[in-house]
Amino acid sequence: MSNEKTEVKKRKVAWGISGAGDKIQEFVQVMENISKDFADKVEIQVFVSKAAEIVLKYYQLEENLKRIFPKVVVEINSNTPFLAASMQTHKYEFLLIAPASSNTTAKVALGIGDTMLTNAASMSLKAFVPVYMVPTDFEEKTVYTKLPNGKDMKLRIRKEDAENVRRLERMEDVHVLSEPQKIREVFKEWFGQT
Repeated sequence: MSNEKTEVKKRKVAWGISGAGDKIQEFVQVMENISKDFADKVEIQVFVSKAAEIVLKYYQLEENLKRIFPKVVVEINSNTPFLAASMQTHKYEFLLIAPASSNTTAKVALGIGDTMLTNAASMSLKAFVPVYMVPTDFEEKTVYTKLPNGKDMKLRIRKEDAENVRRLERMEDVHVLSEPQKIREVFKEWFGQT
């Protein structure tokens, strides 16, 4: 009998980051904590949209993200990297888009797949792979978001943006989360307690 430990193959999750700045620091912190807590069960691979790359640099989070997650890739076009194919072939348990900007939310709600993340969402849904999204514009109201310099910026979440979130909620296999903290519940549901 061998005393060698058998290495358990980790399940994979694709985490897409779109170009929304609201709560971006909180999203990165939540995902870092989840990555540590589920490290023995799950490998989180990060897919950054072109717009998100700019936002992450603006908030000085890009290097931190690359330090935390071993695989961080940036969008070149809607098929490069070819995340859509990986989603269709069930390489990942699910696609998480967090944060989901109003632009990404609208495109997924309307079936437009012209970016890496929206194309991956479309192909995931066609292949019966769940998509979890945390839209920044969840409901119509006025919000305050923190800028990198610590100042608050007042923003209006428009009726049209909130309506796109309601469209997402009606879509099969799309799961809409209201805030970053809800992501942990998804990981517990899929992978058990830590």
